[in-house]
Amino acid sequence: MKSEIRSQKSEVGNQKPEISPATLGLNQNPPLAGQNLSSVLCRLSSVVCLLVMLLGGAGCEQIPGLTGPATKTDDDLRRLSVYSHFAPAKINIIPLTEFMNPGDARQANINLYVSLLDSFGSQIKSPCVFRFELYQKVQRSSEPKGRRVIIWPDIDLTDLVENDEYWRDFLRAYEFYLPFEFRLGRTNQSYILQVTSLCPTGRRLSDEFVLNTMR
Repeated sequence: MKSEIRSQKSEVGNQKPEISPATLGLNQNPPLAGQNLSSVLCRLSSVVCLLVMLLGGAGCEQIPGLTGPATKTDDDLRRLSVYSHFAPAKINIIPLTEFMNPGDARQANINLYVSLLDSFGSQIKSPCVFRFELYQKVQRSSEPKGRRVIIWPDIDLTDLVENDEYWRDFLRAYEFYLPFEFRLGRTNQSYILQVTSLCPTGRRLSDEFVLNTMR
């Protein structure tokens, strides 16, 4: 009987107690938790790298794959440079311009013909604003343009209908009628007619023409 008790005690003493992870308060799947943490860190590092690239590229050279808007702007500038050759580059008063007396001894009209030319020398039709000024011509002077006699109201031809009203297609030029009143005592007077074209591009083109009147 004593021998059985001793053997049972010896068996009990030789057995080691089992300790489970739950007993120690540990997660039963530590490798899975480590994998989740690693993936989160990888994603965070990717986001940080992307932000650094975007912020750093703001003051640096653009990445070739992200230059869409800049390329479009360059194309637009190239197109504008091509079209600029067909914009007005010169203004010319056609020699058909003259005084026309409708019968009144003091009242007359100036029939004015103006052509616009592009950089190739071709007469073109273009929106612009015309300004007309008349000066006395000083004879035998290095500065022949003397006192200004009259300035007419500007004629705005930026509107399509208004532009077409003054356009003479058979001449490839614009025709204007400028009223003018002669002063008494002026039997023989020369004038300088100055025409200025204000283009939409901001360019100013000007030409002068000498008008003689015999009364």
